[in-house]
Amino acid sequence: MKCGRRTVSKFLLQAIQNRDLIFSLAKREIVQQYIGSFLGLMWTVIHPVVLVFVLCVVFQYVFNVQPKNDVPFIVWLATGMAAWFVFADSVNGSTSSVVSNSNLIKRTVFPAQVFPIVRIVASMATHFIFLVVILALLIYERMTYSVYFLQFIYYLFCEVVLALGVGWSVSAIHVYVRDTQPIVDVALRMGFWVTPIFWDIDMSPPGIHWILKLNPMFYIVQGYRESFIYFTPFWSHPIQTLYFWCVSITFFITGALIFKKLKPQFPDVL
Repeated sequence: MKCGRRTVSKFLLQAIQNRDLIFSLAKREIVQQYIGSFLGLMWTVIHPVVLVFVLCVVFQYVFNVQPKNDVPFIVWLATGMAAWFVFADSVNGSTSSVVSNSNLIKRTVFPAQVFPIVRIVASMATHFIFLVVILALLIYERMTYSVYFLQFIYYLFCEVVLALGVGWSVSAIHVYVRDTQPIVDVALRMGFWVTPIFWDIDMSPPGIHWILKLNPMFYIVQGYRESFIYFTPFWSHPIQTLYFWCVSITFFITGALIFKKLKPQFPDVL
């Protein structure tokens, strides 16, 4: 346990010391993602807007999905998707973050543990655009505003801790096992459907609710909806909150230890 705390403290201290480098690399990653395209960085806005528009047309006008508890389905769906997509993008991008920056690791003494952090920071660009779209939907649907909107910051922090712990693990393992990337892709696809994003947990048999709630992303997806729609404080679920943090801290410390253990051989393997 002491080793885990020292490793995490060291990683976080190095992240703070290299914060300018992290933001610089994140900016470069965002720009490179759309380099050569005519619209460039405008795609960070177009992607979430088009996605929400398509979902709105399909579910509200084609399938005629009715509002859930007087909440328009598109708002309910968009809040859940915003929470999931930033996690999936962070973890998926983190997986290859070390391998894709192998030139920096092989040529210099570089704090490789910042690469998953860079990926998470880069994912925030699209996420915040998605949040603006959600706010626009709330205005369009004439829904109530509340100070509880700010509670999403807490759930975003929860998501960052979980994603970083997973990201450290899979990015380090991917250096040695290149099948890690497709495995992560499959796991995220499965996670998308077992997490109540398109469907509500009340649609499932009550006997399996406790199993579905073991998924830490259930806590975050539900938290986003409670922040933007239901205005429920996070401390109203003390047992679920405690469970989430036990799982997330375990992932966080385990990820840091795995990265520390495998990092010394990175230059030789890459």
